[in-house]
Order: sequence, then structure tokens, then C-alpha cells
Amino acid sequence: MLIEKTIFGETINKIQIAIKRLQQFEPSGGYYLAFSGGKDSIVIKKLADMAGVIYDAHYNNTTIDPPELIYFIKKYHPDVKIDHPVKPFLTELTKRGFPLRHRRWCCSEYKERGGSGRIVITGIRWDESCRRSKRRMLETCYRDKLKQYLNVIIDWTNEEVWEFIHKFNIPYCNLYDKGWSRIGCLFCPFATHKHRIMEAEKYPRYVNAFIKAFEKLYENRKTKGNKSVDRWNSGEEMFNWWLYEDQKKRKNPDQRVMFE
Repeated sequence: MLIEKTIFGETINKIQIAIKRLQQFEPSGGYYLAFSGGKDSIVIKKLADMAGVIYDAHYNNTTIDPPELIYFIKKYHPDVKIDHPVKPFLTELTKRGFPLRHRRWCCSEYKERGGSGRIVITGIRWDESCRRSKRRMLETCYRDKLKQYLNVIIDWTNEEVWEFIHKFNIPYCNLYDKGWSRIGCLFCPFATHKHRIMEAEKYPRYVNAFIKAFEKLYENRKTKGNKSVDRWNSGEEMFNWWLYEDQKKRKNPDQRVMFE
């Protein structure tokens, strides 16, 4: 519950606590708000409005997000600045290889761009995963010491996020009503195997685009004599392994979105 009483009769109001956090750490130039269009980011944006703090919200376009998400952001959050990457994700994949959970280059370049020299408001929460349970409310980015994160709802549960959304009638992406628990890059290695398969069935055009990129990657590595592709007979076979086989038995929770 967002508002509840302790056994000592004290009232704990997590909404007011989050608002006070935003007001307490507000920088003179305003916050950089990391907006993904997911449930947590619409909550922190609403809280920033309620707190009356200055901020500019940014959505990092990965070029492989669900089209419903892009539509939602443009319709309900026209004030959010859409920042585009230097190169599309699939173009980079043909050169740098496909990302895996233990070996990935994509998050830092596509999800976590922007905010250097700023305090960045995020929707990261302890409740999301074991890894995030070790995060702090205010912390410095380990890649960029000039950037700080204010994880303003870090102590909220998933249920409390939805309680807030329903309490204030905040519009949200309709993918949640279709069974999605998290929204982020399509076919992300951090997503569950079941979810990746569901995405492949829902977005065949994206599957075809990925296969073409994998084919280019395969040919590039073959031409250079890179033996890492010898286990596959084609780029499509390599893609099918990456999507359907690589993480079948993984049981770790979905934690694919940096700033949902």
C-alpha cells in the first residue's frame, strides 16, 4: 500500500516521500528524466509534475522497441524529447555481433544514453530483481562520474506502481493489458524465453529484419575468417539459435529495461 499506518500509529505515505525526494535533490538546472514509456517511467513523470520540479524528459529510441510503445509516447507524452541513436541497432549488430546476457554492448549505447553532468530521475526499483535490490536511492553512474541517478521510487513494489497509476488515472501502454509485464527492446536477452517467442509471433516484420542483419553479420565474420560462426550454416540459423535456443532454460527474472 502506498499509504498505510505502522503498528505505532504512524502514517507512511510513499507518494509524499517520493515528492519530497524530488524536491530535496532538485538541481538548479532541473532534472534529466529518463523516460521509457513503461509503467515506472510514467509514474516518475507524474510525481515530478506533482512535486513541481523542473525537468526535461528524454526517451532513447533504440530503433527496436514495440511500435505500440512509440505510438503511446507520441500520443500521451508529446513533451518528451525523442533522442535518436547515431546508427540503428541492427546496423551495429552486423558489425559488433548479437548481444547476450553475459556479453552485451547495447544497453549503454541505446538505453542509457544522455544525462551526463545531470541528476537523472529513474524508475529503478528494488522489487524488480536481485541485482537491482542492491541499488541506492541516490547514486553515481559507474560509467560516467558526472552523472547521478535519483531512483525516486526505489522502495515501491510492483503493486504500488499500479496502485498509483489507477489512483490518478494515468494512461499507460496497452501492451500491459495484453499480458506484457515489462516493455523494452524486442528480443532482448534479458527477457524470458517465453516472452521472446511471443514477440517473434507478434512482430514477423521485425523477425525478418533481424534475420537480414544476422545474415550480414554471418557473412562479415565468414569473410574475415572468424571461426565463431562455424557452429552455424547460415545467418538465419544463427538467429534462430539466438532467439529460440540460447536461453530456453534460463530462470532469472526479466530485468531488461534500464529505466522503465
